[in-house]
Amino acid sequence: MKIPVQISFRNTDRSEAVEAKVRERAEGLDKYFGHITSCRVMIEAPERRRHQGKLFHVRVELGVPGKELVANRHPAEHHAHEDVYVAVRDAFDAARRQLEDYARKLSGRVKTHDVPLHGKVLRLFPNEGYGFIEASDGQEIYFHGNSIVGASFDDLDVGSDVRLEVAEGESDKGSQASTVRLIGKHHIVP
Repeated sequence: MKIPVQISFRNTDRSEAVEAKVRERAEGLDKYFGHITSCRVMIEAPERRRHQGKLFHVRVELGVPGKELVANRHPAEHHAHEDVYVAVRDAFDAARRQLEDYARKLSGRVKTHDVPLHGKVLRLFPNEGYGFIEASDGQEIYFHGNSIVGASFDDLDVGSDVRLEVAEGESDKGSQASTVRLIGKHHIVP
């Protein structure tokens, strides 16, 4: 790391061994994101009187272009934080995950989940066993009764909300839904 690491101790004695561990962990962050502009680490032992050992709170603040990332490991979250090295490890692991997420966002490698196509039943032809759906994008899509999953053709009404998958070029009537699922009031009916 090109920027010096600032380490502070509160309510506990300064330790060269802990500082060395913090510097080692901070240096390791460079391989996840090479443009860290600052790193501040605060190690604190709360002033509570306890029968058992102190629980350490470690806060890692990382400056990156356009943002500051903060990773906290609070004592109440984990009793293993009676060991300052475990608290430091956990805080830096959380900081690493945030750096990885930040790097993915900057490079455009963020996972996106496509929203399934949905629409409303527009017309039904029960005697012939087919109908048409108006998709959310305004497209009119043909479907056959055999493409209905988790329900029957009789369960559909004009205006019923459905989720669908479209198979292009499957029908002489235009786009055809290969799968149609009836959507319940608050969820999809299985």
